[in-house]
Amino acid sequence: MRAVLLAGGLSLIFTIIGTRVAISFFARKGYGQLIRDDGPTSHHTKRGTPTMGGLVIVLATVVSYLLAKLITGVAPSASALLLLFLFVGLGFVGFLDDFIKIYKQRNLGLRSKAKFIGQTLIAVVFGWLVLWEVSPLQDESGLTPASPMISFTRDIVAWKLPLALVILFIVLLISGFSNAVNLTDGLDGLAAGASMMVFGAYTLMNIWQNNQACDGTRVALNGASGSCYDVRDPLDLAVVAAAITGACFGFLWYNASPAQIFMGDTGSLALGGAVAGMAVMTRTELLLVLLGGLFVIQTASVILQVGYFKATKGKRLFRMAPLHHHFELLGWEEITVVVRFWLIAAVFVAAGLGIFYAEWVVGG
Repeated sequence: MRAVLLAGGLSLIFTIIGTRVAISFFARKGYGQLIRDDGPTSHHTKRGTPTMGGLVIVLATVVSYLLAKLITGVAPSASALLLLFLFVGLGFVGFLDDFIKIYKQRNLGLRSKAKFIGQTLIAVVFGWLVLWEVSPLQDESGLTPASPMISFTRDIVAWKLPLALVILFIVLLISGFSNAVNLTDGLDGLAAGASMMVFGAYTLMNIWQNNQACDGTRVALNGASGSCYDVRDPLDLAVVAAAITGACFGFLWYNASPAQIFMGDTGSLALGGAVAGMAVMTRTELLLVLLGGLFVIQTASVILQVGYFKATKGKRLFRMAPLHHHFELLGWEEITVVVRFWLIAAVFVAAGLGIFYAEWVVGG
């Protein structure tokens, strides 16, 4: 538990200090945000706001995790290192996208095909490694970081899939949520605040899974009633989740309206990939649809808008997608949209945590 608190606290401090430094550095270099011409006109005043702040989130998370492990004298686990690989890898893809936008002074960074290839390659490597049945990726009880079964609050035994299909499922989940958080990152503080809630929930869930971990006879290690959890390294995953939560919290200090810096694709792709990776390794893939309900709604609004536009030959279901822009064009103030969407995200997170706990109670 000391490592969890250390990682969260250090990450918060590093992000508050680091983001202030990043704002000054990016402003001097002219690394400012470019604004879509077809977006809400109120956003044009944001042109030139420093971007790529996701670099601070990623660096603060990694450094805080490693320092927490060093201070507590506990070696990093395979699960945590694989999650950080996914986090940093997708952050690098986002960084390339952001840097190209700034360097070429255009609103298009990496071509969609190149970005898709980058996301897919990292997700495939991650999916293969978390399922690879080889030491040290297996612990002493034979558990790998991920499972070949689809899960809700735990593995569903009847839904065991062949290795290739499991990897495909993991790739789709990672691509889907990395792009979902990217779509949500369209208003000041919206993606950072929602992500903070989801990773905060995973911190609690990981601690709970650690306290109710199975021993060799599938009984909770602490002897408590209720179903135990076959999850590898849940407490170390909690350390990573706490570090990301602290980083989002610290970044939000400067990213809240009016934003002094944007996270860019560097932050949004990293956060979306990490939350999907967390779901894979905690055996809660389907529950993530509820925990990350705001991200799901945002993505669904884009899919519905495009589908309706094509089906009706030019008509629009929403004034603009993603959904937050629709409410802006209805006349809502940006801060109103953000706070209300945060409330929606909080309801989804609370519902997910409630179902997670209720399943354990019923399972007992």
